[in-house]
Amino acid sequence: MAAHSQPGDNRASTRGFALSNHLNELNRIIPPGFTVVVQPPFVVLGDEFPELVRQHAAQTVKTAVDCLKRDYFANDPPEIIDIWLFKDAASYTNHARSLFHDTPTTPFGYYSARHNALLMNIATGGGTLVHEIVHPFMRANFPKCPPWFNEGLASLYEASTFKDGHIFGLINWRYKGLEKQIQDAKLTSFEKLTSMTDDEFYGRRDNSHYSEHYAQARYLCFYLQENGLLAKFYRQFVANAKTDPTGYKTLQRVLDESDMTAFQKKWEKYILELRRR
Repeated sequence: MAAHSQPGDNRASTRGFALSNHLNELNRIIPPGFTVVVQPPFVVLGDEFPELVRQHAAQTVKTAVDCLKRDYFANDPPEIIDIWLFKDAASYTNHARSLFHDTPTTPFGYYSARHNALLMNIATGGGTLVHEIVHPFMRANFPKCPPWFNEGLASLYEASTFKDGHIFGLINWRYKGLEKQIQDAKLTSFEKLTSMTDDEFYGRRDNSHYSEHYAQARYLCFYLQENGLLAKFYRQFVANAKTDPTGYKTLQRVLDESDMTAFQKKWEKYILELRRR
C-alpha cells in the first residue's frame, strides 16, 4: 500500500527544505567566529562565546516565542528570519555595514525587511530582541495592525519577565518621558493616538514626538495587561478589525468605558501612581 503524506507533513517538509537551503546560503556569508543555532521560526547567529549564543536562543528567543504564541499568535512568520546578535557596539556597526550595507540609526537593534533579519547589539540587553520578535509575528497574524498597537505591544516587552508560561511587561525607561508629558498636560487623546497613520505615529513628518507615541501606546498596553485585559483586547481587535480598524471602539468595549476622556484622566492618575512601585 502506498504511503500518503498529510498536508502538515508536506508543509514541514517544504519548510525543512527551505531551511536547509537557507543555511547553505548563510554559510557563504557568515564571518568567522559566529555560532549558528536554529531556533524555529528563527535562525540565531552570534559572535559571543558559543554557550552564550545558545543561551540567548534557548532562553530569550524560545521562551519569548512560546509565550507570545500562547497568548496571541497562532501563525509563525512565513519567511525564515535571521537574528544576528552582535557582542558589542563595534561588532554591531561594523557587521551591519559589511553584511548588509546598512548604517544603524539606533544603538540597540533593528529589523531589516529587505534581508529578513533582526540585527541586535546584544550588549545593550535582550529587551530590543524581544521587542523586534513581536513584529514578524504581528505581520503574520494581524497584517493590518495599526502602528499604535504594533509598537505598543512590542515596546511593552522591552522590559519583561516570564512567569507560568506567559510574558509580562515591566515598567521601563519610557516611563519618565510619559510621566512628564502627563504632568505638562501634553498627551494626545487615545482616539487620536489609535487613529494615527504610520507617518504620524513614527514622526516622519514631525520627528520630535514619536517617542511620546511609543510611550503612551506602551503604557496603555501595560494598563490592559495589569487589568487582565490585554490578550482579550488583542483577540477582539483582530476579530473586529474590518469594522474597527483603529481598535478604538474595541478598546472602549473591552475597558467598559463609554467616556474615554474620563478614562484617560483615570489612566493618567494610574500612570503617575506607578512611581510609588
